Amino acid sequence: MTQLSVAVVIPAYNAEQTLPLCLQALTSQNIPPQEIIVVDDGSTDRTSAVAASFSGVRCVRQDNAGPAAARNRGQRETGADIVLLTDSDCVPAPDWVAAAAAGFVREDVGAVAGSYDIVNPGSRLARCIHAEILYRHLRLMPEYPRAFGSFNVAIRRDVYVKVGGFDESYPAASGEDNDLSYRIRRAGYKIRFDPRSRVGHHHPERVMRYLREQFRHGFWRVKMYRAHPHMTGGDDYTFWKDIAEVGLAGLTGLALLALPFGLPAVCVAAMAGVLMLLQAGFCFRICPNMFDGIFYTLVLYLRAFARAMGFSSGILMSFGRRKTKKR
Repeated sequence: MTQLSVAVVIPAYNAEQTLPLCLQALTSQNIPPQEIIVVDDGSTDRTSAVAASFSGVRCVRQDNAGPAAARNRGQRETGADIVLLTDSDCVPAPDWVAAAAAGFVREDVGAVAGSYDIVNPGSRLARCIHAEILYRHLRLMPEYPRAFGSFNVAIRRDVYVKVGGFDESYPAASGEDNDLSYRIRRAGYKIRFDPRSRVGHHHPERVMRYLREQFRHGFWRVKMYRAHPHMTGGDDYTFWKDIAEVGLAGLTGLALLALPFGLPAVCVAAMAGVLMLLQAGFCFRICPNMFDGIFYTLVLYLRAFARAMGFSSGILMSFGRRKTKKR
C-alpha cells in the first residue's frame, strides 16, 4: 500500500487554555503530519492567536456552528489522503500520527479509531471516568467495531466526502460521531479500532459538569436513534448496562410521581436499590480502590438520572417538532 498523507484537524471553541498542550504534542510527533489545521469555531478568547503562534499550524476561523461543522470545514481545507481528528483538550502521544496511518491495513478500512490516556489523574472523578473508558475499550471493543469517537479517529478523505461528513444539524459534541460511524459502515467500509493509538484527555473534574454532559448525551441520543433505529441495542462501546440503568432511572422517577396516587413506597425503594446495586457492582470491578469505587457508584447513580432526563427531554422535543411540522 502506498504511503498515505495525513492532515490533522482540530475543532476549537474557546480553547486557549488547553490548545497549547495539544499543539505542542502535534508539532513534536515522531512522524509529523502533512498539515495541522485548527478550525476556530467562533471563539471569543485567544484561540486563534494561540494556534497562529505555532509554526506549521494553519488556523481557519468560522462563525460558531458546532464541532461537526468545524470538522467538515477542516476536511474541505485539505487535500490529504487521511483526515485525522482530535479535540482541542486532547494531548496526542508522540507516535499518534504514525499509529493512525498504519491502521489502514486493508483497502476496505474507511476509518481507524483509537483510545484515551488521562492528563489529569490527580482528580478522583477524572480517574474513575478514565477507568470506565479503558474497561469499555479494552474489554468490549472488537478490532472492527460499529462506532468510533471523534476525539481520536482517522478517516479516509474520499470516504469522508462520499458519506457526506458529519451531520451539522448536531450543534454539540454528542451523537454526531456515532451517526457518521454508522453511515461509513452502511457504505461498505470497516472501522478498525487500535487501543495503542492514544490521545491524553482532560476528563471532567466537577461532578455537575459531568452530569450536564451526560444529560446532553441522553438528549441527542433520541435524534441519533431516530436516524439509526437498528443501533438502539448498543454499538460495542455501549452494552446492556447502559440501557438498563436509564430504564431503571426512568421507572424510579415515574414511581416517585405515582406515590401520591397510592403506589407503595417500597416499590420506589426497590427500583432505586436495584439501580444502586447495578452501579456498585460495575464500579467496584473497574475502579482501582475502594474509595474510588464508592465515589463513582454515587456518580453513576446520578448519571443514570441525568441520562434518563436528557433522553426524555429529547423525546418530548422530537414530538413537539413533529406536531409543529404537521400544522
